[in-house]
Amino acid sequence: MDQLDAIRTFIAVAEHKSFAEAARTRRISPTAASRAISDMETRLGVLLLRRTTRSVQLTPEGATYLEHCRLALAELDSAASSLSGENTQPRGVLIVTAPVVFGRMKVLPVTLDLMRRHPGLSVRLTLTDRVVRLVDEGIDVAVRIAHLADSALRAVRVGETRRVLVASPAYLEERGYPTSVAALHDHDLIAFDNFAQNGEWRFSTDGRMAIRFEPRLLTNSVDAAIDAALAGGGITRALSYQVERHVESGRLVPLLPEHDPPQVPVSLVFQANRARSANVRAFVEAMRAASQG
Repeated sequence: MDQLDAIRTFIAVAEHKSFAEAARTRRISPTAASRAISDMETRLGVLLLRRTTRSVQLTPEGATYLEHCRLALAELDSAASSLSGENTQPRGVLIVTAPVVFGRMKVLPVTLDLMRRHPGLSVRLTLTDRVVRLVDEGIDVAVRIAHLADSALRAVRVGETRRVLVASPAYLEERGYPTSVAALHDHDLIAFDNFAQNGEWRFSTDGRMAIRFEPRLLTNSVDAAIDAALAGGGITRALSYQVERHVESGRLVPLLPEHDPPQVPVSLVFQANRARSANVRAFVEAMRAASQG
């Protein structure tokens, strides 16, 4: 196997975390894939992958080498397209991850439209609320809803959201409207554990106002917390996009908006060497257009 094919095989193994799956996509035998990586490691003098009977994981050296390999192949593909006079169009596989609710509500519609416009493009969309490591898990673009720390990753802001308090009209008719943050202590509170860190909710533009509380209902599912509020179970806190359709329909009522904490940015994060990828560019542009529309 020549060096370029070996590099493509290494990328496939790293992305699929499996020699068998990488071999299938590369249309070679698992033995050939394993031999190619072993030869590459011998030539480089470093271990690129940790192999066990249950998993294949990149070493730190392997993760660094993977970035360089992807960049090198992207440069070669770009050069080939330029020489042939082709306009670079999205094609192949784009791997995206996003938080569960945001992904279903905001990313999925953009993804479907993008695939309709580019028949050669396929998308692997993983919805999870955990923070995903892009290099380790072979992710092209990740949606992050947070204030981002400085890093080597590129970030494009595509919007913002905010944490809001909501309750159903039926609950408020029975229990009354809270007139202050302190008045929340007299109400049944429904907490989604990501937004009830250290047993408190923070309010106001500077985040200094807070209440500590014991929720009447604590759940690890934001959908369950919202469903409980819809059913009249109490007051919950969610990100504005998670409840927007219920607020618009009147099924949930916003509370104490004057005390909402600062908005949280929504960003698309990707490795710097993926910035020129036609797939990544198309997805970023589509998400930006959707946020502005």
